[in-house]
Amino acid sequence: MQRRLIGRATDIHIRPLNEEKATQAATDLLGELFIFSMITTDIDSHRSGNSEARKEEARNKALEEIKEKMEELEREKQMMKLRVAEVERVTGAGRGWPWVLPRAFTSGVAQAEPEPEPAAQQPTAA
Repeated sequence: MQRRLIGRATDIHIRPLNEEKATQAATDLLGELFIFSMITTDIDSHRSGNSEARKEEARNKALEEIKEKMEELEREKQMMKLRVAEVERVTGAGRGWPWVLPRAFTSGVAQAEPEPEPAAQQPTAA
């Protein structure tokens, strides 16, 4: 079969091996197959290890990006709180709902009436 694969003549007579040479050839073949299988297993595990390392690195990078985005959103939230506080300070709003906007912002639209101040409680005689 080997001769046919490499294109040599197949009609020649091949002498059979004696038992010692056949045993030695089989031992060599099994040893080489074992070594080959160990090397391929090592290469596969090395590749999968690299793949796992790359996946872990990608997960860590994505997590870091999410943390940065959260920090950015937290800063924006704080800035918005400061802006709302400034608007409330300027407009006098923030004492309750509805807000009362200055005339410049309403341009003829009816403004909501401010809420009446709660009545002061009279001390009761005990």
